[in-house]
Amino acid sequence: MDDVAGCRLIFPTISDLYEFRDRLHLAKFNHKRKNEVDKYDYIKCPKSTGYRGIHDVYEYDVQSESGVGSKGLLIELQYRTSVQHAWATAVEVIGFITSSQPKFQEGDQRYENAMLFASEIIARAHEGTHGFLPSMEDEDVLQSFVNLDHELGLMNLLRSLNAADADVSANRNVILIFSDKDELETRSFASATEALRVLFELEQSNPGKDIVLVRGDTTDDVRIAFRNYFSDAREFIHLVESGCEKLAGHRILHMSDGAKTDFGDEDWMP
Repeated sequence: MDDVAGCRLIFPTISDLYEFRDRLHLAKFNHKRKNEVDKYDYIKCPKSTGYRGIHDVYEYDVQSESGVGSKGLLIELQYRTSVQHAWATAVEVIGFITSSQPKFQEGDQRYENAMLFASEIIARAHEGTHGFLPSMEDEDVLQSFVNLDHELGLMNLLRSLNAADADVSANRNVILIFSDKDELETRSFASATEALRVLFELEQSNPGKDIVLVRGDTTDDVRIAFRNYFSDAREFIHLVESGCEKLAGHRILHMSDGAKTDFGDEDWMP
């Protein structure tokens, strides 16, 4: 697809999303929608990865001389609720900090499966609907996610990213070190020269680790960079944890640490 642009629209609820999309479809402009209404509706028919949202593709039509070169190219509109967006962002984060790409169904399939069950938990608990697994019982969805989280340490890994964000100080150069065990270490430097020197040393002495330097002209710039990469996972963590509590009627804390496998009342962590 040759895009002029992509546009993502985030809505508080599914009903708000559909109401806006319906009105947009009735709008009077020359751009032509190329897809049938339900073709890319992944809320009604979620993807097997757990992805939910809706896409529309428009053919760009412009009459001005300056824009004639773009006429006929395609624009993709993505519609998501804030809940769906939090899940999709977490998938992006996992692709960045691990060797797996659940978004593209590549790498360790356990990450893909964990996010599928997480999507189901979020859809049921927070949007009153189902994802890709409508016939699966709540208890089985919860148990499957907790088992995978226990194997992968997924929630703890995402929590560690949030902690790293909170630890960013006035130092404007931060090195992120991801080990092959998906653990995160951070080092911060006031001097860009010193940060680069240490970066080169770390890259040479740690060939099996992913090492990234985040830099900014101001402290706020560094914090923005951290938020772009990591902090969006906070909402995902909250949604999954509160979703598990809502579906089970009990609270689960730090599921990666000795997760329970029996969902009876007496076995849930207080």
